[in-house]
Amino acid sequence: MTWKRSLRLAALGAAVGVLLPVAGSASGLSQAQDDAMSPAARTYLTMTLDLMEQHSVLRHHVDWALLRRRALDQAHGARTASDTYGVIAWALNSLGDGHSFFLNPQQSGARYGTTTLSFEGLMGRALDDGLGYVSLPQVQGTQQTYDAYVRQGRAAVATADGAGACGWIVDLRDDRGGSLRPMLAVVGPVLGDGPAGGLVDADGNRSTWSIQHGNAYADGEPVGWTDSEPITRSAAPVAVLTGHRTGSSGEAVAVAFRGRADTRFFGEPTYGVPTGNMVYHLSDGAVMVLTSADDVDRAGRTYDAPIPPDEEVVNEPTAAVGGGRDRVLAAARAWLHQQPGCQRSRGSQAG
Repeated sequence: MTWKRSLRLAALGAAVGVLLPVAGSASGLSQAQDDAMSPAARTYLTMTLDLMEQHSVLRHHVDWALLRRRALDQAHGARTASDTYGVIAWALNSLGDGHSFFLNPQQSGARYGTTTLSFEGLMGRALDDGLGYVSLPQVQGTQQTYDAYVRQGRAAVATADGAGACGWIVDLRDDRGGSLRPMLAVVGPVLGDGPAGGLVDADGNRSTWSIQHGNAYADGEPVGWTDSEPITRSAAPVAVLTGHRTGSSGEAVAVAFRGRADTRFFGEPTYGVPTGNMVYHLSDGAVMVLTSADDVDRAGRTYDAPIPPDEEVVNEPTAAVGGGRDRVLAAARAWLHQQPGCQRSRGSQAG
C-alpha cells in the first residue's frame, strides 16, 4: 500500500527509493561484531537498518541500538542478502507503524512490474435522481497501469456527471491502496481546485497535495497527465463512502476530502493506515516499503489511525455494494437531497 503511500517527495506517490550498493555502510558497525556474517550480508542488512532509522515516521520512538543488536543476532551466519530477508521483515514489523513491509525480488516484481489495463470497480454512473456516482478501486503497477487508470477513471467521472450532477457520491469502500497520484488525478474535478492535504514526517517537515485544473500536484509540481475536463458543478456537495477495506492511499483520498465544504462521510471507519510510505528498491531487486510520514488534511490535522465517518452506517452482510439494499449509499443519497440544488427526486433508485 503505497503517497503511494510515500513521503512521496519524488512525485509523492510514485515514491521510489535509492538503490542500495552492495558494499559500504553508514552504520559504522565493524566486522568484529559478527564474524559469522559475510561482509555482503552485513552491509545489506545494516544499510536497510540505516534507512529505517533515518526515515521511519516513528524514528524518535525506537531504541535503535537495541533493534540493531537484535537484528544482527538474528542474522548470525547470513552469507547472502537473501539470508537477511526474514530479519529485515522482522525489523520493519518491530517498528510498530502497521504499514511498513518487505518484498523479495519475486514479490516486488509482481507488485510493481505488472501492467494492468482494466480495473474492476473503477466506474461512474449518473443516478436517476441527479446525482453522480464514482467508485475508486486500488491501483498498483507500472506507469502504463497508472495511465490506463487515469483514462478510465476520468471517463467514469464524465459519465457520472451526465447532464450535470447536482451532488456527488465518491465510493472508497473497496480502495485498499496503491499509488495515490492517479486516484487524485481522477477525482480531482470533484475535489475542486485548491489544497488537498499532504504528509508530515517525524521532524515536522511537510509535503503538500493540491488540485489545479482538476489535476493533482505535489508541492506545486504536476504529478503527471494533462489537466482534467471540468465537471458541470465543481463546488457541488459530496458524500464520501468508506469502510474497513478503505486503506492506505484509499485513506489518503478520504483525507483529501476532509475539510472540503459541503462534504460528509458515510459508512464505517477505515482500515487504519493513513500514513505515507517510501519505496526503496534494493540492489538485488527486493523492496523495502517504509512508513515515513502521516497523512495531514487541508486544515493541518494529522491522521495515523482508522478514520471514522460522520455518519456510521453498516450494511447487511448479504447486501451488494451499490445495490438496492446498500444502506450506506441510501444514507448518502438522502443527505445529498437535503442540500441546495439537490432537493428533488428524493427516494429515487440508482439508475
